[in-house]
Amino acid sequence: MSDVTTRDWLLSDRPASRRQARLGQAYRTWSQLRRNKLAMVGLSIVVVLILMAIFADVIAPYDPIVGGDLRTERLLPPSWTHLMGTDDQARDIFSRIVHGSRLTLMVVALVAVIATPIGLAVGTTAGYFGGWVDVVLMRITDIFLAFPRLILALAFVAALGPGIENAIIAIAITSWPPYARLARAETMQIRDADYIAAIRLQGAGSARIIWGHVVPLCLSSVIVRVTLDMAGIILTAAGLGFLGLGAQPPQPEWGAMIAGGRRFMIDFWWVATMPGIAIFVVSLGFNLLGDGLRDVLDPKGET
Repeated sequence: MSDVTTRDWLLSDRPASRRQARLGQAYRTWSQLRRNKLAMVGLSIVVVLILMAIFADVIAPYDPIVGGDLRTERLLPPSWTHLMGTDDQARDIFSRIVHGSRLTLMVVALVAVIATPIGLAVGTTAGYFGGWVDVVLMRITDIFLAFPRLILALAFVAALGPGIENAIIAIAITSWPPYARLARAETMQIRDADYIAAIRLQGAGSARIIWGHVVPLCLSSVIVRVTLDMAGIILTAAGLGFLGLGAQPPQPEWGAMIAGGRRFMIDFWWVATMPGIAIFVVSLGFNLLGDGLRDVLDPKGET
């Protein structure tokens, strides 16, 4: 099948199968996203983060945990030997940032995997049933939304104990309420639609309607919100690490690296600046990608 024929097949107004319809929609989404230059910059940053995490052992020239000679290799400035300099333990900062991308990606992925289903379940259930179910679930959501995310995460980590696993749980617990609010609003708009009534008349139960028909319709808006929240998740994880409640030394977590280098900011600026730049670039990448996805996936953004 030639390229022109393939494109025409994907863009057909009358798809012959569900598979063709899904591939065609994915192709249209990608075509619109590709025209957004800033979104492609964000996507490139995210792809680089993923590749850096996967191939960290190949990219990093030094061990991220074990340092060199403290007498001769401690607090060296950036050079060809150490691209981002060394820290107070004579460890190569570039190698630690590369390996720290694994922790950052793990936090982002696990928080999204944990928080998104919780938010979807709470929001679609509240929006579909309404009444006292809606009141109870939304008041619980309001309680979580009443506290700043970092403050609430600090409270949960203090209760669970310091560590990257507990930090992920704490961030996930504080991240689901916005998704629940969004899913509830979407559900309330479609729960009385004719096709939902037709599905109900065919004998489908509430659980099947919610998870089989309501949740897929809410996914696009929630995906956009999750992508935009990635920067906040990264900053929260870095904040916990900076305070000593996230990843524990000697793990190469970016927030903890900034905390360790703040004592040397005046004379050895690179120790804290380099991980700070890494946090800034990755957060910017997720924000740019999220803005692009919002323009493509959120139909309300076009009006």
